[in-house]
Amino acid sequence: MIELWGEAVRSIEGRVNPANRDQWLRPIECLGISEGRIHLRAPNRFHKEWFEDNFLPSILDNLRERAQRTFAVEFQVAEEAPMLGTSEDVASESVGEGPPGRPTPGGLDSRYTFETFVVGARNQFGHAAASMVANSPGSKYNPLFLYGGVGLGKTHLLHAIGHEIHRQHSDWRITVVTCEQFVTHFIRSMLNQRKQPSSISLMEEFRACYRETPDVLLVDDIQFLCNKDSSQDEFFHTFNALHLAQKQIVLTSDRLPAELRGVEERLQSRFAWGLIAEIGHPDLETRVAIVKRKAEIEKMALSDEVALAIASVIRSNVRELEGAMLQLSARSSITGRTIDREFAEEVLKDLASATPQGFSVEAIQREVANHFDIKLHDLRGPKRHQSVARPRMIAMYLARKLTGSSFPEIGSRFGGKDHSTVISAVKKIDGLLAQDANLRSVVAMLESHLRQR
Repeated sequence: MIELWGEAVRSIEGRVNPANRDQWLRPIECLGISEGRIHLRAPNRFHKEWFEDNFLPSILDNLRERAQRTFAVEFQVAEEAPMLGTSEDVASESVGEGPPGRPTPGGLDSRYTFETFVVGARNQFGHAAASMVANSPGSKYNPLFLYGGVGLGKTHLLHAIGHEIHRQHSDWRITVVTCEQFVTHFIRSMLNQRKQPSSISLMEEFRACYRETPDVLLVDDIQFLCNKDSSQDEFFHTFNALHLAQKQIVLTSDRLPAELRGVEERLQSRFAWGLIAEIGHPDLETRVAIVKRKAEIEKMALSDEVALAIASVIRSNVRELEGAMLQLSARSSITGRTIDREFAEEVLKDLASATPQGFSVEAIQREVANHFDIKLHDLRGPKRHQSVARPRMIAMYLARKLTGSSFPEIGSRFGGKDHSTVISAVKKIDGLLAQDANLRSVVAMLESHLRQR
């Protein structure tokens, strides 16, 4: 079965930049496949998260086609390398180290606290909102809805709230979960209940877990509820039960509540009941501060000019900053060179050419919508008319090429579309480009405009 994994990996290697392939794809080791579970090992947590975001969905799709079944994935991390706590996608099994005699609730990551969060002009309100909720849980700021792009610090603040509430109220029960985990737990409980109708109600246990047990419920990536009707209904009743009992709810999302297409209006309305705060892209000064904080945590000797060089080149999000610093550290270790400005510029030049910086899915959507003279909400919406469908596929193609975002992430930016829809669109445009000179001209022009922004 391991050979099956190797074939699936090779199927995507031709579409992967050689630098990214060698750095992020090949270090992932398949330990075995058994009973529908794939066991993988990554060198460290950053490699694991990068692989999950950028490569895993495509590989799993290929495996499903080859084996005619779905697979679950289990990861081992060879060494837990600490990272600056503004990345997303924290593993649910992470357990922090709280004060002696007061163990941190399972699921809260010890790296993500208010002390390690770098505050800047574009996340200042979000940080202040999170602090207010942590100090007055269950008050008028309920729910707190944090939204923004990938890798900007939403998950960090979510966990920081949990840590601070736990510090002040050590006996409170704090539940932290990704929306995907909530949905999976719900579906598993529902299916198992059907298999064992005579047993103690598994659905009652599920509902008690989310409606009765928590004093605080922290849910990451609530946009995962899009187009999941039964799960939305379950979360609606969970939300109502907790809110009525004045239990604090904190949600993170990549979009505003009103932009969560595929989520029922009654839920959108409830998400907006409390306080909504945006986490924006960090400006240059904030990026420099993040780099210096990261270097301090990692005990890396970085001068101010090197920190400035990194922050000037990497402009997208904190995850990319972490990746650049990891590259610098790794190459310095291999070559024995000091991380000075000259060495940093060499490494950063390679990174800049391998991964275009400064692009966002939203900027690409606006550029495509303007070019084709269509409304932005139509481009992101469900309309299938050719005048909208073709530009939408072009926007998805450019988003994948220029941002490096995962297929699920791109799908979420287009009204919560399934990642398979994005994969199909990218393949379609990629194929048409080889035979349609007019399309090549349009895509090249759009890309040129985006690079000049």
